[in-house]
Amino acid sequence: MMVGVSDDRPPEESQTNIADPMTKIPPQRLRTLLVIAAVLLGLDLLTKTLAVANLTPGDPVPIIGDFARLSLVRNPGAAFSMATGMTWLLTLVAAAVVIGVVRIGRTLRSLWWAIGLGMVLGGALGNLVDRLFRAPGPLQGHVVDFVAIGWWPVFNVADSAIVCGAILLVVLTVFGFEPNGTRVGPGKADGAGESSAA
Repeated sequence: MMVGVSDDRPPEESQTNIADPMTKIPPQRLRTLLVIAAVLLGLDLLTKTLAVANLTPGDPVPIIGDFARLSLVRNPGAAFSMATGMTWLLTLVAAAVVIGVVRIGRTLRSLWWAIGLGMVLGGALGNLVDRLFRAPGPLQGHVVDFVAIGWWPVFNVADSAIVCGAILLVVLTVFGFEPNGTRVGPGKADGAGESSAA
């Protein structure tokens, strides 16, 4: 028997501080967000160019009777023709939305959030380009709208992207899907969430 030799071992490092190799951290989704935004921006600019070149204001082209038609409209305001005298303010709001989405996107890990934010960013950029570069001048440009369905106000690809993207983000929020790729549901402690592919 050896005297003075201790069998005590230093306490092992807590396993809670070691990342679980089975837990995969979702990849960052900024690239996905930007690709979606770029595709929608290109589609919006292309369709607006074709609409301006081929449609005449006040002379709608029917697609499905009177229900769906192409009708060229220059909109100085926001959706539903609101705030028609505040085009410059709408331009600044659109620019702020673009900056905000890009800032959020830098830490984004949810694929569905990237899709939703990409749609909002692409739509905001599409209408921002109109407000910056179309007549009557910078910050005062009128947005080109050309799709008319039923009683709904005339809209464009950018408007559709913004609305659909915003609806998707609301749904994700309601069901607890977080931008960081986790999901928080009933019964989970604050700050704790289960890993999700969303």
